[in-house]
Amino acid sequence: MILFPAIDLKDGQCVRLVKGEMDQVTVFNDDPADQARAFVQAGFTWIHVVDLNGAFAGEPVNASAVEAVIEAIDMPVQLGGGIRDMATAAAWLEKGISRIVLGTAAVKDPAFVREACAMFPDQVAVGIDARGGRVAVEGWAETSDMLAIDLARAFEDVGVAAIIYTDIDRDGALEGVNATATAELARAVQTPVIASGGVASLADLEALLVHEADGIMGVISGRAIYDGRLDPTAALALLAG
Repeated sequence: MILFPAIDLKDGQCVRLVKGEMDQVTVFNDDPADQARAFVQAGFTWIHVVDLNGAFAGEPVNASAVEAVIEAIDMPVQLGGGIRDMATAAAWLEKGISRIVLGTAAVKDPAFVREACAMFPDQVAVGIDARGGRVAVEGWAETSDMLAIDLARAFEDVGVAAIIYTDIDRDGALEGVNATATAELARAVQTPVIASGGVASLADLEALLVHEADGIMGVISGRAIYDGRLDPTAALALLAG
């Protein structure tokens, strides 16, 4: 199971939000590229980057910060936030992003997601961010009527590399990962699932490992790594073992 440290970008800084609220922000590093290098030194093998401003704007906003991260490290990077058309998707992949994450587009423009998967095999993930089991879009500002599992099933046959499932009510809150809901989603589809939201300790990683055979192939953590609750060495050793 892969542990993805998160770099969430707001106004060019590396931040964490609480439950997706832009006014509940903590700045952890003014230099995202420096943070990326620190993650490399800690032994991580992937980095998860989100352009938070871009998620609200519907287009890249923190492009210079993302580009600095790409240039600073030699490690796969998956990027979400503000990728709503083929030109933007292609541009990021050409610049060195290994995998793009499509969230709002999966709900509002599913044809684009299918086209992107066909054009860029194994380089497209679908981000399913749920509040109360229902999918939220536009930087989590809107909650749709669509169930998370129904959205995941809608892209079962188009070549999605992974589904990133975020429980918004737990994201950044250090209240524990929703292993039960994540495992339920993973069992409902064949696409590998990456868990996100609420990771607070090694116990959360252990709870997800129990369901690795159900299809959970990774987990994203942000605040717990930044504030020292989750030790990278111990966490990586647990998931590797």
